[in-house]
Amino acid sequence: MRLSRNALFALAATASAASLADVCTVSHVKSVLPSNGTLLGIDLIPSAVTASVYNASSSNYCNVAVTYTHTGKGDNVVVKYAFPSPSDFKNRFYVAGGGGFSLSSDATGGLEYGAVGGATSAGYDAFNYSYDEVVLYGNGSINWDATHMFGYQALGEMTQLGKVLTRGFYSKATDAKVYTYYEGCSDGGREGMSQVQRWGEEYDGVITGAPAFRFGQQQVLHVFPGLVEQTLDYYPPPCELSKIVNATIAACDPLDGRTDGVVSRTDLCKLTFDLKSLIGEPYYCAEQNSTSLGFGFSKRQTAEGSTTSYQPAQNGSITAEGIAVAEAIYNGPHNSNNERAYLSWQIAAELSDGEPTYNSDTDSWGLNIPSTGGEYITKFVQLLDLDNLSSLDNVTYDTLISWMETGMVRYLDSLQTTFPDLSAFQSTGGKLLHYHGESDPSVPTASSLHYWQSVRKIMYPDVSYKESLASLAEWYQFYLIPGAAHCGTNTLQPGPYPEDNMATMIKWVEGGVTPSRLNATVSSGDYEGETQMLCQWPERPLWRDGSDEFDCVTDEESVESWIYEFPAFKVPVY
Repeated sequence: MRLSRNALFALAATASAASLADVCTVSHVKSVLPSNGTLLGIDLIPSAVTASVYNASSSNYCNVAVTYTHTGKGDNVVVKYAFPSPSDFKNRFYVAGGGGFSLSSDATGGLEYGAVGGATSAGYDAFNYSYDEVVLYGNGSINWDATHMFGYQALGEMTQLGKVLTRGFYSKATDAKVYTYYEGCSDGGREGMSQVQRWGEEYDGVITGAPAFRFGQQQVLHVFPGLVEQTLDYYPPPCELSKIVNATIAACDPLDGRTDGVVSRTDLCKLTFDLKSLIGEPYYCAEQNSTSLGFGFSKRQTAEGSTTSYQPAQNGSITAEGIAVAEAIYNGPHNSNNERAYLSWQIAAELSDGEPTYNSDTDSWGLNIPSTGGEYITKFVQLLDLDNLSSLDNVTYDTLISWMETGMVRYLDSLQTTFPDLSAFQSTGGKLLHYHGESDPSVPTASSLHYWQSVRKIMYPDVSYKESLASLAEWYQFYLIPGAAHCGTNTLQPGPYPEDNMATMIKWVEGGVTPSRLNATVSSGDYEGETQMLCQWPERPLWRDGSDEFDCVTDEESVESWIYEFPAFKVPVY
């Protein structure tokens, strides 16, 4: 029997008045499961449902686990949901991004927003295993089920199912609006882009930081600095690389109009600063332990796949050879015909992937292959169940680019995550807030801008540049974060960082308040506590003389310095 609108409202009111204990029962969850066939390809397993009240320090919630199988497949996917108390629920569903090769295993991220949250096992027990651990069944045999589930499918299914359960759990009408949000950075940013591209109609607001998309190019790029050093036959001591970066920051800091330790205009630095001017500058570093990087991390973080090694005291001057290495790394990979294959990190970003390994037996510096790139090449490109490359013997720039092309083509529909037609997301009212630290040493900043540019061209091919900017900004906004590292602040550049993106997004989605600039706060240094309203791309900050205010300006040469084409590949790289 179909209930009247008044009856539905009465039901909803009853649910709102109910206590968490009233609704957090296995029987109630089972009663609101969609019947099999409702969600195409998903069959629920009611006997596996669990539900219990969890008493958290901040707020209590209902911890629910639901299991489903894909029709006719015989697999099992476990999804965890955290339902806030009916009195705290604000008609929202929240998805948190993971990091590295992992999906988020925490379903509670939405509680502070009055939202139901979810986390998924993705069918390969993603609660306990990272995707790179299961990508191969064995040498030469790709686990495509895990690849597609990690790439985009698991989060989309979790969200689609979660919204149905949310309406039922709180006795809402089947067509009741549940505002659905996503938030993540690094691979969490890529995961968010995967949802915009593949499940766009399910989301109202998506926040993506420093997305690690374009896997084929991005992951192989981590090996590029080591190959540069091997090719040029010079392994600069880490202290020399650090001196190059720090001296560049000091030289380019004033170009944005204020000397505050932050290079807010790496484009002006790139256009005007000559790294060769640093040759001869002295450096010194005391002995220390050094941490190489895990996937998607900078020096301030340690991740799975990171290693720690000893470094002796280092004392010397910046050499022409060291500058040649830095220039080649910042310039990015080109093939033997000098055709560009990919972009690179912005000048003034740390050269972390270029830090060589110290050999105490020979008292010399040698090749370091970060596992971020080495594991990707062995497992995803060469299809060998190895955690890293053992060497770069007989590897040339052309070899490196062939690895990029293999990864791009092989995982075009799963891990590249660069589909530029976002019509489904845009047409259903979705809003996308995309940001990237300007001095990110892991995922190159310009990689985000390249995707934004691809979307603009694909979505608005027949209007003027100015018109396309205005139309795109209504639903997709991109921001560069001056001085910021990878998904966080940068100890080398004490600049601003956005801390309340979800508040901005909720106002945009639910309140119709379209942002034009992004709120960020300086957390350290001389300007600690200062609020900066960041410029929306393509505008760039320029501080006024003698003032603590900046203008958002544009100039063609600066914008063009961020634009790249990749003629080394015969197909478009979005």
